[in-house]
Amino acid sequence: MGRLKTGTPPRLHRDTIDLSSLQRHDPEEGCMSFGFASTENMLPQLPCYLTRTTALTHEIIRKNINLSPLYSGAITGTPARYCPSLEDKVMRFGDRTGHQIILEPEGIATREIYASGLGNSLPVELQWEIVRSVPGLDKAEIIRPAYAIEYDYVFPTQLLRSLETKRVLGLYLAGQVNGTSGYEEAAAQGTMAGINAGLKIRGEQPFILDRSQAYIAVMIDDLVTRGTSEPYRMFTSRAEYRLMLRETNALFRLSTQAKRLGLITSQRMKQVQEIEGQIVSLRSLLRKTMVVIPRDMPEFPPARGTDQEKITLERLLKRPEATLHAFKRHGFLPESSPLVEIEAEVEVKYEGYIERQKSEIARLKGFEGMKIPFDFDYYSLPGLSKELKVRLTEIRPDTMGQAALLEGMTPAGLQAIQLGIRMMG
Repeated sequence: MGRLKTGTPPRLHRDTIDLSSLQRHDPEEGCMSFGFASTENMLPQLPCYLTRTTALTHEIIRKNINLSPLYSGAITGTPARYCPSLEDKVMRFGDRTGHQIILEPEGIATREIYASGLGNSLPVELQWEIVRSVPGLDKAEIIRPAYAIEYDYVFPTQLLRSLETKRVLGLYLAGQVNGTSGYEEAAAQGTMAGINAGLKIRGEQPFILDRSQAYIAVMIDDLVTRGTSEPYRMFTSRAEYRLMLRETNALFRLSTQAKRLGLITSQRMKQVQEIEGQIVSLRSLLRKTMVVIPRDMPEFPPARGTDQEKITLERLLKRPEATLHAFKRHGFLPESSPLVEIEAEVEVKYEGYIERQKSEIARLKGFEGMKIPFDFDYYSLPGLSKELKVRLTEIRPDTMGQAALLEGMTPAGLQAIQLGIRMMG
């Protein structure tokens, strides 16, 4: 087991903040809801407000840094690199004149404001000074002070990809106990651990997603194969197939599995299939519809060296400046749902890249599908370094694909494992 630390900022009373003096940031328009059948969010959307710390804020922290458990040594766990505390920012970036504070409403029916960026572990009496040294917060009331916590976590390399522990079969771990940070990471693990615990009780095979299917799979693969020495955050940059993992195509990537597991209804599956059909129809219409530019659409220039160009809408849409919205404005396309239009446009514009990634996924599928026996004796294999033998024995990867992700793995090492598996079979 290891030790990590995290923290949370103070919550402030909205009515005691001078919001009129702060920079307002309104919510983004046109966001898609999780309930894909709905085209608009019926809940009121609330703005956030921006402010910054001041030289006085930094002076208070520097003068009292010895009172911070993070710096006194009372807390020794590893922090999240990407969410430093205010003490960290002030002490590590002494040349900065201010650090951004985002004031976020906690909800529609509460006056509580989440002061993102003011997270610290200093005594409460000092927190009042810190908060009131920030523009717009000079009369702010603290509802709940900021605090830091230190906690134990289990090295996630001791887990199978189903999130079942290797040492205690039937025990599943999810969330911060696996060394992750953030709400989404915990929710994703809880979903997968719950599904697999249910399947275990029913005597069925575990539900394992691969890295080309979901960010959930990327995260779990990273944790159980590589482990983590700091609170793990799921970034899109961690996924080698991120072009395939779009928020707009999650329905089509995962609904079939969800239906098989009994997690969605037949009615919802039917809706998903109808939307897929609409995307196919829209793409077909784009392929069949021929236009002449610039006659039909003056904003698009013809191919170089020509006065006019006859072109399909599909080919025209591949241009960076072309959009389905422009085609609809000229009357060439009917109205479709936002999800259908977004997916169709992405599929056309990035078709070459998507096809290339699909080929790469297909190539690696066979590699990923090669199972490694759980009791495989890595120490008996010639051609593996001692470090790799130790690592492989500790991790016990399920497949060759997972073994390939191990730190320090080489093509020669993979070849040695493949040969060893064949000799066993």
